[in-house]
Amino acid sequence: MTDLKVYVAIRPDEFDRLYTPDAQDRLHSLAQVEVAAGEGRMALPDDVATGYDAILTSWSTAPFLPGVVRGPRLRLAAHTAGSVRGLFPRTTLENGLRLTQGGAAAMAPAVAELAITLVLALLRNLHRHDRELWTSRDWAAAREPELGRAFSARRVGIVGLSRVGRHFASMARGLGVRTVAAYDPYADPASAAADGVELVGLDELFASCDVISVHAPSTEETRHLVGARQLAGLPDGAVVVNTARSWSVDQDALLREVASGRLLAGLDVFDEEPLPSDSGFLGLPNVIVAPHVAGGTVEARHQQGDIVVDELTRFAAGAPLLHEVTVDAYDRLA
Repeated sequence: MTDLKVYVAIRPDEFDRLYTPDAQDRLHSLAQVEVAAGEGRMALPDDVATGYDAILTSWSTAPFLPGVVRGPRLRLAAHTAGSVRGLFPRTTLENGLRLTQGGAAAMAPAVAELAITLVLALLRNLHRHDRELWTSRDWAAAREPELGRAFSARRVGIVGLSRVGRHFASMARGLGVRTVAAYDPYADPASAAADGVELVGLDELFASCDVISVHAPSTEETRHLVGARQLAGLPDGAVVVNTARSWSVDQDALLREVASGRLLAGLDVFDEEPLPSDSGFLGLPNVIVAPHVAGGTVEARHQQGDIVVDELTRFAAGAPLLHEVTVDAYDRLA
């Protein structure tokens, strides 16, 4: 029996959704595993810092004080969900706890897929055809507008060349898009160029593109990064998609543009969630809304668990972690 002890602070039903039977078998062969029991949000045990070598966390893990995870034995926290900042303050890393995550890399392709789906649906008027057939059952009426627009002919702009942004760029180019540009002050120009992406200024991006996909993280720098000036720079009929966070887009400014009919929008994230039933975004013929589901595919959830088990395997072997969150990188995370 291994001496490595792991506490799983994840609600049992969520644990089963994230970790396949194979992943759970690998986890149990690697360590002595204790899985939290009960409903609601799972708290860390009082002896977590002295009785365990690693903890696994996710959306169902209850918030805790930083000092709870500071101790002589606990050395690693592996987060199976997305952002770590809501659960692990910077001080937890400064106090010596190593932190890795499985959610960001696993969910990136799924989020990019939904962004691409929203763009395609808006350009081809799919939502309008569907809604008309559902409500009127009138075939002729549902064919209006008869002609959509080709994605491959669009000039595509990306706000935030993150993991998701790079996946989106790759998918767009795979669908025949020739012009892909991005705004990201932290992106490496050589790496972007190798992916077929030109880095430009933010205002230039909006002035030169007719499809914009937002993939910026929620940081102090990105609050309302996309505002009225940028949106006004887009040509009539341009498409704006946001599957990241509403934080980086001025939603009032966006609502004014789409309510006027000038722009089309595909939105998975909002300032207030759940989206209120009287939201101005609801019922507009040029808007598609989704209830914050971009990262949610069966395959993404399973990969989240697989990545964490892989990271624990490397940790146990003394090998470098592939998804570690360092102090230097912490401040740029969503």
